[in-house]
Amino acid sequence: MLTELRISGLGVIDEAVADFAPGLSVLTGETGAGKTMVVTGLRLLAGGRADPGRVRRGADKAVVEGRFDLAAAATMDAADRRDLDRLLDDADVDLDEDGTVIAARRVGADGRSRARLGGRSVPAGTLARFCAPVLAVHGQNDQLRLLRPDRQRDAVDSHGGEDARAALSAYRETFHRWREVERSLAERTERARELAREADLLRMGLEEIDALDPQPGEEAELDAVIRRLTDSEELREIAGQAHEILTGDGETAEPVVNVLDALRQRLAGAGDPALVPIATGVEQAVAALGDAATELGLYLAGLPVDVADLDSALERRHGLRALTRKYGTDVDDVIAWAEKARGRLSEVDTSDAAVAELRAVAAGLAAQLTERGAALTAVRRAAGEDLARRVTAELAELSMGGAGLVVRVTPNGDGPASATESGLDDVELALDGPSGVVPLGKGASGGELSRVMLALEVVLAERSGGGTLVFDEVDAGVGGRAALSIGMRLATLARTHQVIAVTHLAQVAAYADTHLVVHKTVDAEGGDGVVSGVRAVDDADRVTELARMLAGMEDTDTGLAHAEELLVKAQTEKSQAQLDR
Repeated sequence: MLTELRISGLGVIDEAVADFAPGLSVLTGETGAGKTMVVTGLRLLAGGRADPGRVRRGADKAVVEGRFDLAAAATMDAADRRDLDRLLDDADVDLDEDGTVIAARRVGADGRSRARLGGRSVPAGTLARFCAPVLAVHGQNDQLRLLRPDRQRDAVDSHGGEDARAALSAYRETFHRWREVERSLAERTERARELAREADLLRMGLEEIDALDPQPGEEAELDAVIRRLTDSEELREIAGQAHEILTGDGETAEPVVNVLDALRQRLAGAGDPALVPIATGVEQAVAALGDAATELGLYLAGLPVDVADLDSALERRHGLRALTRKYGTDVDDVIAWAEKARGRLSEVDTSDAAVAELRAVAAGLAAQLTERGAALTAVRRAAGEDLARRVTAELAELSMGGAGLVVRVTPNGDGPASATESGLDDVELALDGPSGVVPLGKGASGGELSRVMLALEVVLAERSGGGTLVFDEVDAGVGGRAALSIGMRLATLARTHQVIAVTHLAQVAAYADTHLVVHKTVDAEGGDGVVSGVRAVDDADRVTELARMLAGMEDTDTGLAHAEELLVKAQTEKSQAQLDR
């Protein structure tokens, strides 16, 4: 949920702060006051294009900051929430103690753009991915997204809920496996000769490596053995002398161990307590020297005496070095190369048996893909029929009673040959009106597209929660009772989402939980001529603003009475609708 928006240096807005609450917030104001700049600021946060032409004249930059309370995001789709948490973790962004995070966008007059999230610099794309699940802006231009086939398909899948997600996930799993097998099969048939040569080289390398059978870490061990063999006589002499001194072998008069043990006995039997610790230390030394004597004996017994052992070790080291010259910097690299080579060899096997086996796997996956694609299409058709019925009912309440939504789910080709990651079908939204059934892009005006988007959001909101939806003049081209219906629909949507609407109709604004007015004043110091700000209105000030919106009658008793009646009616209807839920 968006709790605060700060804007500076953007269009006619010098400095402005707007506080938003849960529910429905409306932004109103006179033409030219800067309502559009508020929406522009939100678009910048959502990753929109940074246009230096929007920077206020005389300013060196425009800055937009939005504080988002992610506690409200707990109701969003679980997958979206996981993606959001992963993005924050990857960007090393920590939430504030109150569970909020600030997203910011800076646009310089020189055209340079900067983005920040939680106080850290991030690419603008990261900011866009952060805002995607928590902020959606729907304006006259944004309705174009509804014309994209992928967005129409997403709307149907979203309405399909868990059934659609499960069917799409199962289909995609098979699709990716099938496409990989098809790629491998095509590679083996189209590049048979090249792959056969590659396979021969791989086999030769593996045969050479397997013949020597190198072991991890063998080089270091072999070098140690070779050093020992090369210096065996000198090592034997040094170790033998040490062993004689400790044990008394050879010509040594008295073993060191015996001498020290006799010393220990004399110290211990002297009768002076002060000598006892010293005697204990000597006793420990005797034990350590005894262990050393034993180890020296084992070392001497293990020293090679056959010169053939040295020749064998040198020959093996030569073989290992020959392998490392071809397949890696050390033996471990050679072993790793062999593992990769065995995997690659299974991929480039162009023998008739291997190709036939791969064709069988591909055929099985193609059959499974067709089956799962058909299941996905069936789910989409059921979801599309229900979505069309519900949206058509909403359109009737939005003064589009002569129009209905039609969801077409049709095959996109001939089975797996035309398969895409999204399925085996095309999804299209169309309007059924006086001219017949025509695609949205051909049969709907900007205002009608806005109302179709609103109707879709209201219906889709039944299966989702959380997030902030922004509507820019969704009431364009309507009035009277239709305007009241739009206000009520926005209020309904605000039960599950935070909704921010820019409107010029008092009938819509009257349903708001929070009413913000974008006001303008003449810049006494010259500048851009106009300075805009944002303030919240309530009670009498709100009635005055509604009277101005109705007919510029904020200075008349009749206008104020009409505005107050409208406000009471709208709030009463909204409260009653909540009680009826």
